[in-house]
Amino acid sequence: MKNPRASFLRLYFLGGLLVPVLFGCATHGPMAPPVPTEIVSGSSLSGAALFAPRDLYHEVAPMETLWRIGKMYGVGQKEIIRANKLSNPESIHVGQKLLIPNAQPLRPVIPLYRTRSWQYIVIHHSATHQGNALTIDVSHQRRGFEQGMGYHFLIDNGTLGKRMGQIEAGPRWIKQEDGAHANAAGMNQYGIGISLVGNFSKERVPDAQMESLVFLVSTLQAHYRIPLSHVIRHSDVPGKNTECPGIYFPWNSFKRELQKVARS
Repeated sequence: MKNPRASFLRLYFLGGLLVPVLFGCATHGPMAPPVPTEIVSGSSLSGAALFAPRDLYHEVAPMETLWRIGKMYGVGQKEIIRANKLSNPESIHVGQKLLIPNAQPLRPVIPLYRTRSWQYIVIHHSATHQGNALTIDVSHQRRGFEQGMGYHFLIDNGTLGKRMGQIEAGPRWIKQEDGAHANAAGMNQYGIGISLVGNFSKERVPDAQMESLVFLVSTLQAHYRIPLSHVIRHSDVPGKNTECPGIYFPWNSFKRELQKVARS
């Protein structure tokens, strides 16, 4: 596996300044999401060598903005606005299909914050054969999760219009809110929940998903100083009786890849 952090590109930096914390009771309406302290982009997803720049459509996921979508595809906001005849760039809505003109190979774009002290990273699988952030957000709302998708991040498996290994940052991450992925041992409050779409009790993890997972976890570890011992499976959470992220998840080799990145 190639080093997933070797081609990091620092795209945005606010001088390390702390930003307002998005917690507590709101008395004047909802607060705006916190501003990222830093945004990190990785190398193009696997198979990018076969991808020539071309027009394509992108389905807007919860909390996605034109700025972030543009960074994912290497296309300026003005080009997207012009291609879609948008009169108000802030009016895009979840589920909307946006034309992305002359899109470059898709890159992961990870917003990072300093509004919370995250201490753990908890790995899950969706236990489904397909899905994306939009469909899981809807599913979790139907299950009673008022804030939508319980995970902070989702790594797609190439179904429902998303690329294999695509990383989606969920609304709870963008807002820096508690998760709803492991309601034991305080993991919803202190653990970053990451789920891979797939059922790894029945199948093995595709290489592209694993590469994206190593990139994402190592990025979060470095930013929040989370030790390898605090990168755990859902099944490792005290009080949880589950085999998530599945019996075929290659846990030992995944941890070795994280060690290699830490040494590089």
